[in-house]
Amino acid sequence: MKIAITGGIGSGKSYVCKLLQQRGIAVYDSDARAKRLMSSSAVIQQQLSNLVGKNVFVNGILQKAVLTRYLLSDSQHVKAINDIVHPVVATDFISSGYDWIESAIFFDSGFDKRIKIDKVVCVTAPEKVRIYRIMCRDNITEDKARAWLKRQLPQCEILARSNYNIINDGKKDLDKQISAILASLQKDSKNI
Repeated sequence: MKIAITGGIGSGKSYVCKLLQQRGIAVYDSDARAKRLMSSSAVIQQQLSNLVGKNVFVNGILQKAVLTRYLLSDSQHVKAINDIVHPVVATDFISSGYDWIESAIFFDSGFDKRIKIDKVVCVTAPEKVRIYRIMCRDNITEDKARAWLKRQLPQCEILARSNYNIINDGKKDLDKQISAILASLQKDSKNI
């Protein structure tokens, strides 16, 4: 079975993936792979340079500030970047041998249409918790954290399109939730 783990920024997907890895489940980190591919793929570099400008790469190194300014200047820019990067990431995942993929923007980016996934696990957290996590992780203001939240699908919409939910609010037992989902997935895989 192919499983996607998704959820909005600050929900704690990466932490859940670490817990899965402790159980021997390797998870393809689409953000990390996208960054690596942006640094190594001549196709991505050429297309991003054509779209954003030649200054988005200096000596083959991605200039994150330039890309971020471009992304935040217009909501259509996000789609344009995704249309360049995500097909390459999807192809990379398909050939990677992984069964699990972590993607914050699984539905926003169209990954759900680019790769065949059997089940989707959504990691959720209350908005206040998510904002606090984003502010701490990125050392940004609350307003900037809220701006990042607004750029993604609402958590309720992601959850509605998912098969499972892990509540990562700092109170509920994550190991117990993960065990229940893994048991359900094992049962489902026997029925396929």
